[in-house]
Amino acid sequence: MVCDVAAPRSVIYLLPGLLCDGIVWQHQAEALTADGHEVRIPDFRFFDSLNAMAQAVLAEAPDRFALAGHSMGGRVALEIIRQRPDRVALLALLDTGTHGPQPGEAEKRQVLIDLAKAQGMTALAARWLPPMVHPDRLQDADFMGVLTAMVQRMSPEIYEGQVRALLNRPDAGPGLSRIGCPVMLGVGRQDGWSPPAQHQAMADAIPQARLEIFEESGHMAPMEVPVAVTQALRRWLAVD
Repeated sequence: MVCDVAAPRSVIYLLPGLLCDGIVWQHQAEALTADGHEVRIPDFRFFDSLNAMAQAVLAEAPDRFALAGHSMGGRVALEIIRQRPDRVALLALLDTGTHGPQPGEAEKRQVLIDLAKAQGMTALAARWLPPMVHPDRLQDADFMGVLTAMVQRMSPEIYEGQVRALLNRPDAGPGLSRIGCPVMLGVGRQDGWSPPAQHQAMADAIPQARLEIFEESGHMAPMEVPVAVTQALRRWLAVD
């Protein structure tokens, strides 16, 4: 894969993760827009495959653009660059992974789908969110309230569709060595879902990659440490 280098003042796609919307990227979107970039955050609520999510971005994107994905959004970003590496100028992958479905994963995810259907999205949020953040943030009612409200904006059907997309994900690892554009990998130090070691392995496999570790952060780094993530993205875009 060969990617062109981005021109200053790019079109930047910020791809949200599972059960996430634009609020996850709010700080970064506002800051990068103020820097003069055009920031776009797609809506993945009504898709049930990574390919469909990737195609939706490619259908509206300009010929060249910068691409950052968080969690499931990172998986979508990898699918986009697999399909059209010529259109991706810069790539950033945050709190994500490349491996395919793991043994027992479908069963574990089905438990949460069943919970959402039986008890609603508030119950799902109470079960799903705590492992996603740094333990200290569980006591921050305002922060957890924003996350919970985001999950409540979704539905069991949206959740089930996005889980289906993830359970049908390919192993993206073999393609990492063919990524030819500059790549920033970012991860929260305390991300137990997609740990730093996983990102280090990805960085080792990508020719032009650098790794940023965000201290005092779990899986939701763009929201947990928004300033640090924004600064990393500015370095990635070379506008700092």
